Formats: sequence, structure tokens, C-alpha cells
Amino acid sequence: MMIELKSISKTYNRGGKGAVFALRDVSLSVAPGEFIAIMGPSGSGKSTLLHLLGFLDKPDKGSYKIFGSEIMELSDDELAVLRNHLAGFVFQQFHLLRRVSALENTELPLIYAGKKGMRQTASNRLKEVGLAAREKHKPNELSGGEQQRVAIARALVNDPVIIFADEPTGNLDTKSEKEIIAILKSLNEQGKTIIMVTHEREIAECASRIITVRDGKIVSDEVLHEPPGARLSPGGDKISLKELISDKHSSFSGIESAEHVRQSFRAIFSNKVRSFLSILGILFGVGAVIAMMALGEGAKESIEARLKTLGSNLLSIQGGSARVHGVSGAAGTVTRFTLRDVEAVRDIRSVVRRASGVVNGSGQIVYRNANWNTRIYGTGYDYGAMRAIVPEIGRWFTEDEIARREKVAILGLTVINKLFGGQNPVGQTIKINRINFKIIGVAPEKGATGHRDQDDVVYIPVTTAMYRVFGKDYLDSFYVEIGEAEQIKEGQKKIRQLIIKRHRLSGKGDDPFHIRDMSEVQEMLSATTNTMSLLLGCIAAISLVVGGIGIMNIMLVSVTERTREIGLRKALGARSGDIMTQFLIESVVMTFSGGLLGIVLGTSIAVILSVFAGWATKVSISSVVLATTFSVIIGIGFGLWPARKAAQLNPIEALRYE
Repeated sequence: MMIELKSISKTYNRGGKGAVFALRDVSLSVAPGEFIAIMGPSGSGKSTLLHLLGFLDKPDKGSYKIFGSEIMELSDDELAVLRNHLAGFVFQQFHLLRRVSALENTELPLIYAGKKGMRQTASNRLKEVGLAAREKHKPNELSGGEQQRVAIARALVNDPVIIFADEPTGNLDTKSEKEIIAILKSLNEQGKTIIMVTHEREIAECASRIITVRDGKIVSDEVLHEPPGARLSPGGDKISLKELISDKHSSFSGIESAEHVRQSFRAIFSNKVRSFLSILGILFGVGAVIAMMALGEGAKESIEARLKTLGSNLLSIQGGSARVHGVSGAAGTVTRFTLRDVEAVRDIRSVVRRASGVVNGSGQIVYRNANWNTRIYGTGYDYGAMRAIVPEIGRWFTEDEIARREKVAILGLTVINKLFGGQNPVGQTIKINRINFKIIGVAPEKGATGHRDQDDVVYIPVTTAMYRVFGKDYLDSFYVEIGEAEQIKEGQKKIRQLIIKRHRLSGKGDDPFHIRDMSEVQEMLSATTNTMSLLLGCIAAISLVVGGIGIMNIMLVSVTERTREIGLRKALGARSGDIMTQFLIESVVMTFSGGLLGIVLGTSIAVILSVFAGWATKVSISSVVLATTFSVIIGIGFGLWPARKAAQLNPIEALRYE
């Protein structure tokens, strides 16, 4: 025997409404090649019996053997394998996917079987049922009879041993009804076992055996004649259930993955407006992440570039102020440094690499009929290398020029633009506070820091500034470059001790001078920039999460709308993992598409901010990869629940969903 049922029962629990006994102690045998019609009034249990025979459900008790193997203990996925390889289904409602052609509908069982050459096999089956010329048409372009013939072709495409037909002529006119019955008879004559549910006696008499079901029991089993296909049907010894179930393939196989991606795009484009509105959340989220990270990265690079102007391992020493009766005087009113102090500090060779004194003040710069008021810095020889302002055009002061108090100057770009219109000024003569100076170099561009323009400056030798321009015999401050970063604390200590000794200070209480570690300023600015970048990224990431919630809501709606489609796919052999994979891929496709559009949006925003607002921005590869990866993770994370919900649907209940 092909199928043996022994004392099977099936009960459905309807919550508070009590239990419904669909089948009671039913025993039945089906031989290969039979054509069986199951009849009975509505609610008699005939459809439940067909579902159990077709592996769509399992009995609550009893025994079900096919080809001598018990299936009562098989899992849902193992039953799906049996449906895919042994059974072909023809439904009263046709259950064709409305978005795809007849050919693609026919291919479905082959996808879940992981077979190649699907297109040609499906085309041949459609040709066998007389639809070769209609294979490109969608279901809404076919008549009822043509749709049922597509369903039959789909049932045959994987060469099953049993065809299960549930009211196959219920929705057809007389002509189409005769065509479908003729096809079923022809299949039976070719050796296919046919089990058909019908409520029409006329249709049932086309079979070789009629089983009548009433109140969940078989009340009659009438053999009309010997089935013509019995001699041609394969025997039970030719099919091993164990081998069939063990021959598994991945839900991520090339054939299934390609089909899942195609189905995802179909689902997305079939509801264009809804899908676009769903993608908007991810689009703006990724765009915000890209733009915010570009802004943070640009600000970081801009600050780092400006920090380089501070030099590395620098200490700034400035004279303190006097406090008389709690009132502080101006800076330098107690401790004033001289060039000899700078030389003494430079002699601390163990920790000090360079040192330079600085005096500064404002001055009026005149060139021909143009003039400009700017800051003037008198600096030593080492200052250029320490503060990274050695000119690329022209040169820095020599030690000899500093010793001879030469009247030479190096101009910042802002001063050059104001006086020379951006032309190269090297070799020209300008007046600083009515004193002629020769221009020997152009300082590198530094940019603006807050309200201060670092390029609006003129550098002259420190001795020239002290004795020719400002009339000072002391320094406003001086800078010291420490040899190594780890020596900064030691350097501060030794410089403090030296100043206290040279200026005969007590060393108790507050020092009347200040030693500032410039590396601390750098670290503070870097930490602030990193914190702001992280904060901006987190704020933008929140919008991504919100977008993910939107995707999840749409996917839940999609699962509800496509419940019958899910039931059909399961009936055709899709395992839970196949359904879950399909919906996960659909979710990822939506979020990934939104991510790609978001990259374009975010990059565009960054460019606009840079060009029109003048803000420093930089779109990095890492931010693009991070945003894209995060969007995919969002798709998987928020698509998991809808995908699991779809995978857990019962195929019978899903097919009945309205």
C-alpha cells in the first residue's frame, strides 16, 4: 500500500467555544495509481481528511504510514519536504500569486526543491495543460479554467506521486469543469494517484473509488472500477522516506536566495507609495548619520590642523600679576622675563629641545596707498619650527638677523590679501609704525580660531620688536618645546625651579608666573571633538532605529496581507526557514535600499554644508560602511519578528485566511 491510516482522529480547539471533532477513528488505505473521490456534506471532515493525507497537518492520534514509513513523529519542516517531493496540490480557489506570471507560479515547488532548470521544466508542464501561449500572463489575465490549469501544472512540476485536489471544479463553468476532469483522468491513466474532494456526485463518479465522510467518520467506501493507472504507478519500494527527508538544502541556496530577492522587489514595487514611505525612515536615518559623521570628521580634521599650529610638547610661560590687598594687577607686573631667561631655560638640555621669546602688540601696516591694522609678533629663531609657521614661500629669520635687530618681516595671508591683493609680496618694503621693513616670507595658512584670524599677523625678529617697534626690554611670554611627551611634567618642574631661582622668588603659595601645558589644550579639544562626533552620531542613529520600527510595522502588515501566499508556499513545500528567510531578505532589501539612498542624501548634505555654509565636512569610507552595515542590521533586527510570525503560520489556517 502507498498510504495506510489506522484509527486517526483530529480535534480542533476553538478556545471558549469548545472542541470540534473533525475526524474520529478513521482508517483508510490507498493503493498506488488509484483515483479516489472523497464526498460529504459541509463540515463532515472531508477537507480535514484531505489535509491530513496531504501532510498539511498531523492527526492527534492514530497511525499514518506512507510507503511503509510512519510520519506521526515528523517535524513540520520534514512534512514540508514530503509535500514538496511527494504531493501536488490543486485548490478550489486556485491560490496563484497575483504579482507573477503563470510560468513563475508553476516554478514555485521547484524553488523549494532546490532544483535547477526550473524555467524549462515549468514551461513544459504548462505546455502539457495547453497553456504554452499564456505562460507570460498574470492570473488576472487568465480565465478561471486557465488559472486552474496553471495550478495543475504547478502540482505536476516536481513530478509528485500523489495529486491532492480540493474541489478543483468548484469555481468553474461547465466547459472548464470538463477540461479539468479530463486532465485529472489523463494523469491517473499515466500512473498518478489522485485524491480529490468534491461535493458533486457527478464529478465523484469520474473517479474509480468514492469515499463518503459524515460527522468525521467514513460511512461508505465504494469501488466503481479498477483504476487505469494502477499498473503504471510506482511501487512503495522505489521511494525511501528516510533518504528523502535527509536530503536537505539550505534556505540560502543560490536558487532560493535569488527568488527571495526577486519576490522582495516585487513586494516593494507592488506597493510603491507605502514602501517608499517606509524606506524614508531609513533613508533619513542613514543620511543623518552620514551628514553628522561627515560634519564631526570635518570639524575634527579642521581642529587637528589648527592644533598643529600649537606645536607638539609645548609649554607656554607667562609672567604673573601682583596681588595687592586682594586686587590683581596686569600680567607681568611682578615677574618679567628677558632673553637671558630664555637662554637659561634653553640650557636645560636634558628636557628642553627649543625655546623662543615672544613680544606682541598691534601696529599699522602701510604699503603704498593701502594700510591695515594687525597683530605684530616679535619671535625668536626657534619659534617658526616650534609653531609650524616656517614659510613655504620665502624664508624665516636667521639668528644673525635677530642679533642685528634687522628690519625684516613675514606676513600672514590676510595681511597680504589686504595690502597686495593676493600677489607675492616677497622682496617688497612696507612700513610698520612708520618704520620700513623688508618682506622675506609668507606665513603658512592657519585659518580662524573663534573670532580670531590666525592669518591676520606679521612676524618680525624679537629683538627688532623689543627695541625698535614697541620699546620694551622684557618679553610678554616665551615658549619651550620639551624633547619627549613623557618629559613634560619633569620639564615643568625644572623650568619652575629655574625661574624661582633666577628671579629670587620664595616658591611658596601661588607663583607670580604661569606655565601652561599646550598638550593639555590639544587633548581637551580632541576629546571635545570626539565627544561631539559621538553625540552627533548617536542622535542620528536614533532616527535609524525609528526608521527600523517603521520597517517592522510595514513588514507586520505585509505578513497579514500575504497570509494566504504564505500558506500556499508552505503547502508547496516551503519550510519555516524558507519563509523566514524570504521575509528577512525583504526587510533587508528595504533597509539596504534606504541605506543606499541615505548615503546619497547624506553625502549631498555634507557637500551643501561645505559649499554654501563653509563648514568643514568629510565623508569617510568608514562612515558609509558603518551606516550601511547598521541599516542592514536594523533590517535583520526589526524584520526578525515579522519573519518569525510568518514562519510560524499554520498552512491550513493561512490558506483559509480572508
